[in-house]
Amino acid sequence: MSVLPDEIWALILEMGTAFGRLTYRDLCALAIASRRLNRLARDPALWATLLALDFPAGRHEPHDKATSVKSLYRIRFERDKARQLAAARRAVLYAESRVAASRKRLEELESSLAREGKRLKAAVSELADLERARTASVALNVWQPQVVRGRQKQIVEQCTVPVESRLGALKMEIKVCKQQIAIFNKAYNEEKKKLSEYNEALTSLKYHPLRSNFDSTIRHSNKQKRLKQSSDLKYGDGPVEQERVESLPNKSI
Repeated sequence: MSVLPDEIWALILEMGTAFGRLTYRDLCALAIASRRLNRLARDPALWATLLALDFPAGRHEPHDKATSVKSLYRIRFERDKARQLAAARRAVLYAESRVAASRKRLEELESSLAREGKRLKAAVSELADLERARTASVALNVWQPQVVRGRQKQIVEQCTVPVESRLGALKMEIKVCKQQIAIFNKAYNEEKKKLSEYNEALTSLKYHPLRSNFDSTIRHSNKQKRLKQSSDLKYGDGPVEQERVESLPNKSI
């Protein structure tokens, strides 16, 4: 490194940023490598190139001449990061609402299935009683022992509704209940599949690389502050050095 002059290194950095080979992370990493690279990586022309490449929509925005290009890049980077975090939070909230709605729909389907199941069970039980009553009514026309005949007569007397008409209604009701249960089961399985997809989507959003990166940045903020303080002391990146850099003439973006 010491063999090449500063002009060659400046050209290398300029070409790297112009062709997208060097990013802001690379320049920040170079800035803490040595004092010489720290001075070269502070070139406003490099940050102006990165600013035009990374934030092309804001290249014509007016800015204070006293603000360095690196500071302007940091401002726009923080603004873009906040916007992306807000979009990620909105996506997570939307995914959570879909999961909640799907779970509510599943609860409604379970309630409907339970209701139709009770209705079907009651209809089948009543149908069985009416079938016994009809069989007993037919058996009364045939000679039987008195004990059996008395029991069958008791069954017929307990039946207070027209057997034949009620049998047809119960058979129709059982058929309708089975159809409803089949429809609810199909809807329940489809909704359960949707809920699984919604949960997977929500999990992927919660563990999005962008979100994870920002979360890790927050978790290790104290460590980064210590590193920044040490680098400021080592390479002169304190307030005095910052004022010296910001006093440099800014190139147009």
